[in-house]
Amino acid sequence: MNTRRRMVGVVTSDKMTKTVVVVIRRTFRHPLYRKVIHATHKVMAHDELGSQIGDQVQIVESKPISAHKRWVVEKIIRSSTGADVVEGA
Repeated sequence: MNTRRRMVGVVTSDKMTKTVVVVIRRTFRHPLYRKVIHATHKVMAHDELGSQIGDQVQIVESKPISAHKRWVVEKIIRSSTGADVVEGA
């Protein structure tokens, strides 16, 4: 396995050609104040699989594709229609 980072997020916009906006949510406890913090991060990812709004996708780090894209959609984990996507199909 390679050392590229992989993250799971939800597609929030698919209006661009071969590009989707993915929101990555992270919940952690503040190290000093111990308060639970919900952080979100939006990234643009190259999409050859045709994911739609609401899909849960796994994205992987890549070389810079454009001025804003540094991630690629690796696989669709859960489709927004509710049907699970079959691996390797």
